[in-house]
Amino acid sequence: MEFKIKNEEIRKLLNIETPEFPKYATQIINLANQNAQATRPKVVGQMSELIKEFTGKSIEEWEKWYMDKHPEAIDEATKKIVEMINNFREVISQIDENLVRQWVRDLVIIKTFIGLKFQEAILKKIADKFKLNYKLSTPEEESKGIDGYVGNIPVSLKPITYKQKEMLPEEIAVDIIYYEKKKDGLKVIIPPQLEEKLRQLSNI
Repeated sequence: MEFKIKNEEIRKLLNIETPEFPKYATQIINLANQNAQATRPKVVGQMSELIKEFTGKSIEEWEKWYMDKHPEAIDEATKKIVEMINNFREVISQIDENLVRQWVRDLVIIKTFIGLKFQEAILKKIADKFKLNYKLSTPEEESKGIDGYVGNIPVSLKPITYKQKEMLPEEIAVDIIYYEKKKDGLKVIIPPQLEEKLRQLSNI
């Protein structure tokens, strides 16, 4: 069985509110944030950075090759960006200190918490699907590779990359539920043998 839990549903499963922003507001706030460096590590803690590098021929050769292939692309992109900036202008008047505070809190507090607690959302979602209870493991159970229980079945939660490793550094004696982080949420994979156990336990 495979299913996806969208980011909005993760919030609901963890009983976390979802703030509402005017259309385009977060993009504008993001731009302001980049200039103000308000969420740099020295302010909110260490964050990973993605650096993209492009290597190749000279810029002059690249530009000529590109413009030969797509002669109208630069003008069209400029037009679309100007139109979007006009949209930004319409929403600027709606951004006040309270709205910015909501955005900062959501980034620093809420999304960090979700990043740590998404495993509980997976357990709760699976329990809901099979009409069972769930619970998180104790520290002692965690040391045995158990992340939680669905019904009375102990399970371990692992990223899909774990499944692809040729040599696993540990042996886990319980059923494993795999997940994959997507841009819009989580893809969750329940192996057939575990799905059958859950169905038998829930009589569905």
